[in-house]
Formats: sequence, structure tokens, C-alpha cells
Amino acid sequence: MDVMTGRDFVAEPMAATVEDGTELPIVERPSGHAAGRAGAAALPLLALAACGGGGGGGSTATATGSAEGTASTPATTTPIVVVNAAPTAVEASRFLAQATMGATRASIDTVVSRGYDGWLSDQFALPRATSHWDWLIANGYDTAKANAISGFDPSMWRQMIVEPDQLRQRVGMALLDILVVGIDQASSTWRAFAMAAYVDILLDNAFGNYRDLLGAVTTNFAMGQFLTYQYNRKANPTTGTQPDENYARELMQLFTLGLSQLNMDGTPKLNGGQPIDTYGQADVSGLARVFTGLVPTSTDSNTPTRLRQPLVMNATLNETGASSFLGTTVSGGGMAGIGAALDAIFAHPNVPPFISKQLIQRLVTSNPSPAYVTRVATKFVDNGQGVRGDMKAVIRAILLDSEARTLSTATTAGKLREPVLRLTGWARAFGVNSPSNGWAIGDTSNPSNRLGQAKGHSPSVFNFYRPGYAPPGTGMASSGLVAPELQITSEQSVVGYVNFMYGLIANGIGDVKADYTAILTKAADSAALVDEVNLILAAGQLSAATQATIRSAVDSVSASATNGPINRVGIAILLTMASPDYLTLR
Repeated sequence: MDVMTGRDFVAEPMAATVEDGTELPIVERPSGHAAGRAGAAALPLLALAACGGGGGGGSTATATGSAEGTASTPATTTPIVVVNAAPTAVEASRFLAQATMGATRASIDTVVSRGYDGWLSDQFALPRATSHWDWLIANGYDTAKANAISGFDPSMWRQMIVEPDQLRQRVGMALLDILVVGIDQASSTWRAFAMAAYVDILLDNAFGNYRDLLGAVTTNFAMGQFLTYQYNRKANPTTGTQPDENYARELMQLFTLGLSQLNMDGTPKLNGGQPIDTYGQADVSGLARVFTGLVPTSTDSNTPTRLRQPLVMNATLNETGASSFLGTTVSGGGMAGIGAALDAIFAHPNVPPFISKQLIQRLVTSNPSPAYVTRVATKFVDNGQGVRGDMKAVIRAILLDSEARTLSTATTAGKLREPVLRLTGWARAFGVNSPSNGWAIGDTSNPSNRLGQAKGHSPSVFNFYRPGYAPPGTGMASSGLVAPELQITSEQSVVGYVNFMYGLIANGIGDVKADYTAILTKAADSAALVDEVNLILAAGQLSAATQATIRSAVDSVSASATNGPINRVGIAILLTMASPDYLTLR
């Protein structure tokens, strides 16, 4: 196959295989120029089917465990295994794939040196370098058009890719998938600042207490607007109007409790073989009375200042009478009433397994065993010092558990890498930066020509995908297994992802480019090249057959040819990122 030199072209149709075996043509775009700062040629497009697919999500595998929505006896708790011995480089890379936005050679070496627990301690001690809000101010976005979202995406990509507090970034993005706000549904002025202030709350509280996080989220401007409880009014007997119920409902359904009562292992409690509802409409209506009267600190929209300040109570709009929900009655209204309501919800037995399981899904595996959920939920209940909701204890329990640290050979192990993490994994592995600080990656939520996902751009409070999603009509669904990320995986998104990453790997976007200097030293040796890409990018999880196929593709381009080294590097990276071995993190 000819090496492309950056000229406009029309590629021959190449096949990518998806779950049902359908082969899809990959429609290429015209190539640009240099691949990163280290080379000056675009990459050749190779047949992704040669790597056993390229269909991405269709090949996902998930971990064994009880079927979501079925009954089980609460699991026997087994000890959490804390590995004290120094991990190997491959083990360190796999750990970083779960705990960060992507591994680097330096971070792998650090985990090998410090061990898992030492690395976690170091990360917990790191302060945030720059908040999203402060970065927007420092870069002059407070002088931009008031209702623009410019600045938000650059700040998000910059932090996820280059900030050293990688554990905080990863946990914060997991929380954003659970406690969802989407910038595109906001109607306020200064939307970028509203969303920046919200994400800052998640990041600032990622290592704190979940109860404190609930309080901060409840009084946040962006959340108040997103779930329509800003200026929420108490009932009016004359007109018959009732308080807005959006936040009350989603707080229980999505942020704390879930729809069904749960055992500590995350399985539903049953009555006559059917799940028991956690709450009913009367609970929603009662709780909604509590969340009345919250308003911004001012009406001044000439600056974004008020968007960062917690909502305050307007007594005229607030319900002070008794509000009953979940067997609890709160009266008196005001911020004290909101605090009492949140305390009651936080104390509910569903919160530990409901939140713990979702965090495990976001970090480690789509289908954690009931025993794994129990162990983490137990730490949520009590961190060992009588504290409930300690996020540090929960994070440690998730990442140091034997089920996280043991590489399973079962075909049902692991999770599909979400698209954003594929991009940030590549970016971190190969030193992506933006000299102008423009970070022009932008909104990547379009599935046809981008990733089909973008942090902070969720189309609804239900995120881009649901934690209990299973592709309908599949063996996975009939087995009771789930694969949340497959909800945004389709023929269109598979092609869009490969084409978008092809362009990024080859050309970057704006001045956002990779530095392939280090990896180019291995370009002449296809085995060494593929080994390095496999270690840093794929956590050592490429099979021998996949590695052999990629090496063969690399060797189809002479290392001594014009632009040969950079093309060989690009082939190794692109085909790795299109392989099922990479797309499924085990």
C-alpha cells in the first residue's frame, strides 16, 4: 500500500468489523501535513480488519458478577488485597489506565517505584494546580461574548491531558458521569463559567466526603439551572401550582439511591420476586417542597461572578411547612431544611452500594462481582474511623481491591474504554501539548466525525450512557451483563472514532500535536516499537496475534523511506487504538 504524503486523496474502502460481523467502509478525509512535531508526513491508512476488527465497542467484554436487576444473597466480604510488592511496568500501566486519564512512561516508572498505595498517597496530597474558573479568567474569557461556551472545552482538555493531579481528574470525570450537568442545555449567560464552576466543585470534592459534595452540588448555579429548581416556588393553593420536582427526583434516582432498594452488594432486594421501589411519587413531591427558594446571590449578569457563588435562600419562595419523604419529615424550611433533607438521604442504606458500584464501573469494570461491590460499599459506610462517605477510602478500596489488581483471563472481564479516555490516553502517552494554550480539540460529542462523547456536553441528566445499559437482543443482555459505553457505540461512531483519531495522530488539530521524539527512536525495530506502544497505550494487553499483525503492517513501510519512521510510528499507534485488545480494558 502506498505511503500517503499529505496530498488530497480518496482512500480505497477499508473494512472495520463490528459486533454483528458487518464490515463497514471507512471513509477517509483528505490528509493534512506533519504528524506531530517530530515528523512531516501523514499516515498510511491500513485495513483495520487485519487487527481483528476496529469496530471498537462491539468487541467489549465485561466482568463476571451477578446479573444487574436480579436477586442475590448479600456477598460474603473477602479482604481487600493491597499489593505491597513493586508492580511490574505492565501492571503499573494497567493501574494507571484505571486511575488516570492515561499512562505516560514517567508515570509508569513512578508507580513501579512508589507502589500502588504510595502513588495513591502522593496523588491525594497533590493540590489542584489551576481551577477551570481561574484558567478562564487568566486567559481572558471573561471579556468574551457572555453566552459563549468558548474556553470551556480548551480548559477541560488541558486539565485532563497535562495536569499532574491525574487521580483527581479521573475521579472528577467519573463524578461528572454520575452527577450530570451539560453545558449545551444551559440557558444562562457566561455558560462556560457556569460549567467551569460546576466541574471545579466535582474536582475540589473528589477526595472529600460525598455528603459535602451533595451539598455543594445542590447549591451550585449550573445544577440549579440544569434541573430547573432555581427560583423554585412553594405551592400556591390559589392557583394550584406545585414546586418543580426535577431535582428531587434526579437527586434520588441518579445521584444517591436508584430506583430499587439494594443489598450491600448492589443487587436489588426482592418482594415476591420483584424489586422493591426505593421511593414513590409522594416522596418526590414531599422532597421537592424542600428545594424551593434557592436563587442566585445577585441578578447581575454583566460579569460571571455570581455563577461561582452558592445559591442562597429567598424566604418568600421557600416552603417552611412540613415536608415528608422516605419516612422522614423536615420542617422549618431554609438552608437548614435542605441540610436535613440531604442528611436523611445520605444516611439511606442504598447510597453506599449505589454510588460504589457506579464508581467501580467508571474506573475498573462494568460488571463488578457482588463481593467487590460489598467491600467498597463497606468502606463507604465506614472508612475505618467511623466516617461515612470518605471518598479517599472509597477510591483506595476500588483501586486496591484484588478484583481490580488481578488481571482476569475470563472473556467477561473488564470494560469498554470510553472514547474520551482513548483520546486522552493517546495524548498523555505521546506528550500532546498546545503551545498557544488554545487546546483546539473542541466538542467531540458528534459520533459521525468525532468521538460521540465529550465531558461536560451530556445531552441530558442521564449522561451519554446509563450504568445499567446492555445492548438489546444480545447474549450479553440475556446473560444479565451490562456494557454502559456500548450505548454510544454504533457503526457511525466506530467509523467516526477511527477517522478522528487518524487525523489527530497524523496531524494533530490546530497546534495540539503529539511529540513523537522518544517513540521515533524505536521506529526502525517493529518489535520494539509495538512493545512500547503496547506498554504505554494498551497496558500490555495486546495479544500475540494482534502484535504480530501490527508489526507486519509496520514492516510494510520501510524505515529508510522518506517519512518512513514517522509513518511506522503512526501505523503502530492507530492500529493499536483500533484493535479490540485495546478497546477493552481488562
